[in-house]
Amino acid sequence: MSPPDALLVPQPTLEDFPDFVSIPLRLARHAVDFPDKRAVVCEGRSRSWHEFDRRINKIARTLAGMGIGKGDKIAILAGNSIEYLETFMGGLRAGACVVPLSTMAAADALEKMLDDCDAKLLFLSDQYRGLVEPYDSRLTKLIPGGRIAYDFERRGWHDFETWLAEANDLPFEMPLGQLDDFNIIYSSGTTGLPKGILHTHAMRDLLAVRFTAFDYGPDTISLASTPLYSNTTLVAVLATLGVGGTTILMPRSDVAKFLEIAERERVTHAMLVPVQYQRILAHPDFRKYDLGSFKCKLSTSAPLRAAIKADAVKRWPGRLIEIYGLTEGGGSCTLEANLHPDKLHTVGKPGLGSEIVVLDEQGSVLPQGEVGELAGRALVMMKGYYKQDDKTRDLFWYDAQGRLFFKSGDMGRIDEDGFIVLLDRKKDMIISGGFNVYAADIEVLLLKHPDIVDTAVIGIPSEQWGESPLALCVRRDGARVREAEVKEWANGQLSKTQRLVGVEFRDSLPRSTIGKIMKRELREPYWAGRSARI
Repeated sequence: MSPPDALLVPQPTLEDFPDFVSIPLRLARHAVDFPDKRAVVCEGRSRSWHEFDRRINKIARTLAGMGIGKGDKIAILAGNSIEYLETFMGGLRAGACVVPLSTMAAADALEKMLDDCDAKLLFLSDQYRGLVEPYDSRLTKLIPGGRIAYDFERRGWHDFETWLAEANDLPFEMPLGQLDDFNIIYSSGTTGLPKGILHTHAMRDLLAVRFTAFDYGPDTISLASTPLYSNTTLVAVLATLGVGGTTILMPRSDVAKFLEIAERERVTHAMLVPVQYQRILAHPDFRKYDLGSFKCKLSTSAPLRAAIKADAVKRWPGRLIEIYGLTEGGGSCTLEANLHPDKLHTVGKPGLGSEIVVLDEQGSVLPQGEVGELAGRALVMMKGYYKQDDKTRDLFWYDAQGRLFFKSGDMGRIDEDGFIVLLDRKKDMIISGGFNVYAADIEVLLLKHPDIVDTAVIGIPSEQWGESPLALCVRRDGARVREAEVKEWANGQLSKTQRLVGVEFRDSLPRSTIGKIMKRELREPYWAGRSARI
């Protein structure tokens, strides 16, 4: 259903946030309340809350001196560092909308993002200069002096420390409203122009409020080991900053270093992606590390497999919370694994004021238990895809009362107890002989094989059925099982429509920096040269 003239994402009224306090204002208060406590740590360096707040003031004041104000965009392309986080927070304090750019994106995609977001300044680290230099001269939207180098010297680029040196560090406050722009997060699209997801200050401030349910508070010590451009990372970092905790940044993910830091720093919280859980729990010395300080571990970005959840609950102290949702906002679910050992195959129930429905192909709500596309709504959702209203509207679905939901692109069902069972991305669903085949169901079975440690099931062309499922598997070290044996073992337990056309062994499966298996990349060779492709 769609009401007439629905062009933009409706936003809550100001009355919905009577206790709103912007993240920049929260930071200033923490500097008063906890001046000597560490705010951020990275590679042996740290900033106290007093120091962190003063640096943020200098950055905000320098930006304001360049004419940067409310709604202006500044972009960051760099690895995790204290300076990155200071720039982000300083930009917000100046009223700017911050655009953290993916260091995994190709140069041509980054050029499109920088043009699309209308960035007036770009902050860049030496490690990623090669992603900018091919089109540096074409970045005409950058203002004079708008190229800031964190750690390199090059003509036309201004050294970061020199750039902010002359500004004083006295308190700087730009009045910020609940619906002012906070950041643009670009989606990881592989074709065309990536979509810029525009968040408000209200949406981000709610993290500091809602994450108290996960034991976040001033005593939190949170370890961030994924990139700051990722919404996965930002959610936990912003929650930690918002409550006055300590954020420890790792420049890159490393299992041994993660465990060492967690033990040494008495870490209480970490937001991790599924592949990190898998690798950390598989580390041969995992049991030697004292992780007893953990209060809560969170997982998001992709489904965490039931067996890994069970292992984490058994061997890793503290609560384990899986969060399912879209970067765009809308419906989200949480599963407290410790409390629901019989629901580890689910992503939990709608929470944090969310609603979830399941839709059929015609957009009608399906009854409990039936499989369809998940759609969700919440009090706060993104403003939209920046300058892409048509793509924003593509997400829309309205219920009989005219309330807006976002379609997720995920297939799933609601079980008899109200828990959400996530199956596949809609685009990854395999249609074989007219039947919908969900790769997740087959993958769950394959991971029960004693010699298979990782797998991805994809659809490949079939003259007879249109598509057939193919399993790409990673074997346990030292395993001698053959591909034909795995295929026979699996097909003996699968329904006729699910049966595998083949099994192929791989040394590893390609993943994004936040751990998602890149199925499009896996499918590509099988569909090359065809007009249609899943």
